[in-house]
This record gives sequence, C-alpha cells and structure tokens, in this order.
Amino acid sequence: MKESQHREFVQAVITRMGVNSFQIKSLTVTFVAAFLGIYASNSKVLFIITPVPIVLLFWFLDAYYLQLERKFRGIYNDICDITAQAEKKTTKVFLMNPTLYKGGSFSYWNVFKSITIFPLYFFIIICLLGLYFYLRCSCN
Repeated sequence: MKESQHREFVQAVITRMGVNSFQIKSLTVTFVAAFLGIYASNSKVLFIITPVPIVLLFWFLDAYYLQLERKFRGIYNDICDITAQAEKKTTKVFLMNPTLYKGGSFSYWNVFKSITIFPLYFFIIICLLGLYFYLRCSCN
C-alpha cells in the first residue's frame, strides 16, 4: 500500500513538471506573437528583437523543469525496480530527493540542449534574429 502511494506521489510531481514545461512553451509562443503583433501595428523593428531575452529566459526555465522531471522519473524508476539494484539511489519508501540524481541525462546542460526543447527555442531565436536583420537592412 505504501509503495503504491509513493508511486502516485512521484507520478503527480512528474505530471506537474510536464504541465509546467508545456505552459512555458505556450507562454513563449504567446509573447513572441504579441511582440510581432506590436511590430505589425507600428513598424518599429525593435519589437522583433525585444522578445529574444524573454525566449532565452523561458528556455532556461523550461530546461530546469525538464531536468526536475527527469530526476523524478529516475526516482519513479527506482521505486518500480526498473533500474539495476547497484544503480538505485532511492531505496526508502516516500523518499523523494531529486538532488541524488546527477550527471548524464540528469545534467542541466544535457537537458538544455535536449531534442525536446532545443529545436523550438533555437528556431524561434534564429527566426527573430533573421527577421530583425532582414528588416533592418531592407529599411535603409
């Protein structure tokens, strides 16, 4: 009974981290669309480059939530006996310590450049910068 509750608690945290990551992605697209809408209404090229730091901030935040999600998936795998006994970090019931999971796929920078978030944010930043320089050169 205790172990099934523990799995439910960990699964709830994993779900919450996934929802947070999705909301950050949707906020990113919303902010970029809002700034492009502002540019369309007054034609100031500055509004195309302004969301780049915001996109970078959301990229870092999204990587943080994805890293936490991976760490809690590691906890979940340990609870369900999916990982090898020698590699287990979580052995006690109701222990949810994500700081035990370091390196490899749990590393922040590996998550930052992972296939699930890198293409989205990189593509948005490249498109914004390309559009900015294109419009800046064509306006002169």
